[in-house]
Amino acid sequence: MAATATVPGSPSQAAASPPAGGSFLVPPPGSSSFLLLPPRPSSGALLSPMGSPSQQYRTVRTSFGGYLPSSPTMGGGGGGGYAGSVGAALGSLPAPMHPTLLGNVATGAHMSGVPSTGVLKTSSSTGKLPSFSKVFSDGGSSVTSVGVSSKAQDELDSDIVAMCERIDTDGNGFISKLELIAAVQNDPVVAAYVLPARDRQLSSCEETFDQVDALFDKMAGGKQRIKYSEFAAHFRKVASEKTANAYEMRAIYDLIDADGNGSVSKYELVAAVQSKKEVASFVLPGASNNVMSCEETFDTINGIFEVIAGGKRRIEFADFEAHFRKVMPVQPQQRLAMDRSTTRVFVIGPGFGQMLNPRQGAMITNAGYQVHFCNGIPNPEIPNFPVFQYLPYIKAELDAFQPDVVCCASKGGVYVVGLWQVGYWRGPTVFINAHPTCKQLPEGVPVVLAQGGNDEVYSTPREELERIMATGTPNRCWLYYVPNSGTTSTGQRTRMGDFHNMESLLSHDLLPRLIDATLCSEGPELHMIRSWRERLTDVRLESELWLGYSPEQLRRRWVTRGMGEQKLQEVSPSSEEFQHVAGVFMANPHELPAYRVGPQAIWDRGVRVLSIQRVENGLQLNGSTKPYYESLRRNIEVQGIDFEPGTHTSWAFHGAQPDAIESIVSNPLTGFQPLASGSRAANVWGSGTYFARDAKYVVDGGFTSPAPDGSRKMLMCLLMTGISCVGDPGHKGVLPFRNKPHRYNSSVDSLSSPEIFVVQHPGSALPAYLITFI
Repeated sequence: MAATATVPGSPSQAAASPPAGGSFLVPPPGSSSFLLLPPRPSSGALLSPMGSPSQQYRTVRTSFGGYLPSSPTMGGGGGGGYAGSVGAALGSLPAPMHPTLLGNVATGAHMSGVPSTGVLKTSSSTGKLPSFSKVFSDGGSSVTSVGVSSKAQDELDSDIVAMCERIDTDGNGFISKLELIAAVQNDPVVAAYVLPARDRQLSSCEETFDQVDALFDKMAGGKQRIKYSEFAAHFRKVASEKTANAYEMRAIYDLIDADGNGSVSKYELVAAVQSKKEVASFVLPGASNNVMSCEETFDTINGIFEVIAGGKRRIEFADFEAHFRKVMPVQPQQRLAMDRSTTRVFVIGPGFGQMLNPRQGAMITNAGYQVHFCNGIPNPEIPNFPVFQYLPYIKAELDAFQPDVVCCASKGGVYVVGLWQVGYWRGPTVFINAHPTCKQLPEGVPVVLAQGGNDEVYSTPREELERIMATGTPNRCWLYYVPNSGTTSTGQRTRMGDFHNMESLLSHDLLPRLIDATLCSEGPELHMIRSWRERLTDVRLESELWLGYSPEQLRRRWVTRGMGEQKLQEVSPSSEEFQHVAGVFMANPHELPAYRVGPQAIWDRGVRVLSIQRVENGLQLNGSTKPYYESLRRNIEVQGIDFEPGTHTSWAFHGAQPDAIESIVSNPLTGFQPLASGSRAANVWGSGTYFARDAKYVVDGGFTSPAPDGSRKMLMCLLMTGISCVGDPGHKGVLPFRNKPHRYNSSVDSLSSPEIFVVQHPGSALPAYLITFI
């Protein structure tokens, strides 16, 4: 049986050094005794503190809540090796079981059973840690999955699974960077799949090595290993980007290329639009195909050819495809599907509110994750608390559980700061409440920091929070901040910010979304912006997709060049366009909105669309909107983010007085003047032009005026929102830095589920439709 060394006094006192050849286990919760293990085995795979490819074991979760390694060969290295892993398990065992279990494990004897709580069987030769497996437990137990769940496995294509298995040489269900690099180097099949048409001799091609290294980092998002589902999602996205609309565009191009010589002249394009309806509807939907008798249509086709050709007399398919890939409606990139059933979340117990605010922990558990609460550590907010004394215990539990994400809140943040400092944890982290010890974020680590503007415990100014986030790696860190709005003319606030317990985390599936965000290979901020679309109904999303998310997509439905005095064109009530615009107008989110003014039933049954007019203002589009759109695209891409229409652009509504609407529609330069406008009541989120996600809010808020016949008008606009921050009444047209020298592009009322968008540039909002309703 292992010896026991007792350390007198409080837990803050230093522990005695272990005898030669032995090692202390970290103390079980509430105990001042250290269990002493015999010397580590001299052979076996080293255990990495970060769960790297050298770690060759699974963990078994038993009915008593502990975790035991189940590798037939496992040696020690550092505090998280042999002793640390077993210590994590023993920390949860009932006290009477410690000697029996530890004695058998330490000596390598055959153990037939464990009294009372569970039955474990092992078979081991001396010098090797036994392999544990569950035989029976009247309390129930489950194996901690480290690979792909059966559900996720079923959803993966067999070819993808086969490819992953070729790369996953140790068969643990995950792919490490080393495994991917080695597979590309040694397996031509993998090399052809991962890096087609490239030199795969990594030992002699630094560029290719760097490409595989960067590819893994993009898929992993800061993690040291990726799941099969993450590998599959990446290459599915790559494939979809290559094939989206490709067949349709090729077929249309072949119809235009009448002589079949592979290139198209302006005459061939005009003739094809004139004679072939499918070509006309593709190139210029909604316009007449009677090109030769309609000067405006002819001029539009002529302009399209000139844009595609770029000064050439003939165009190739590559030119045609490049142009229409930009203007065709494409499904916005959805967030990568997270298989929560195989995602392991490690929660620092102290500060997470399991007693005072149990809904936070319950929300994580109920979201379907595998969850481990590290509760065996004391409250760290006593004077001169020795944080570093307890880090080995946390590390042992980390090594045993092998989490994907670590979560902490309130006073528990000091433990995570300590883990960062000593290097025990450098993986994805959700950090709720900015603990005063958190002054800098570790390099390369995905971090989401959540903070309420009314935090009464850790009152940290927004400027300081933004400074802390700037110390992290760009696109890897994100601040979820919940402040108060400004006050209206009556002195009321439209939204109240969070206090220390951060109530907003419990709505809109937010806390699980923050966890998912830290795992997103493209960064937590992009993941969260994509998730805003999930607040909308499928019906609205389908209509938005049909309408498009870029100025060029809207331009394709114009029936004029937009240069005449008449800027409004009637949309036929029997047309598909009318139905989709009305669908977006009438839609409501599938979650309750924050601003609930008028009854939903009145909106659903009492509002009727009378007419829809398309706004066609060519000078405004060409002189303001398109230049800003292209500038925004470049600004986002230079920050290392793919520009995504539908993610960085959005549909929203604007109400105004009739004369203001007339000015917005007809102004030849800019429709909106952000710096001279704001909310009618006050600039509660800062200076700029305000738009509502939902049309109902514009009506309920009194932002439309009835005509004598009772009808009202509202603009439906395409916004170029880019990357948004939460607004502030102190914003006077200049938003905070996101990544110097780049600032945020717009502001919102909520980073969880925004219902108000504020834009600060005249070209960032395009009036697309004028809706008359009653």
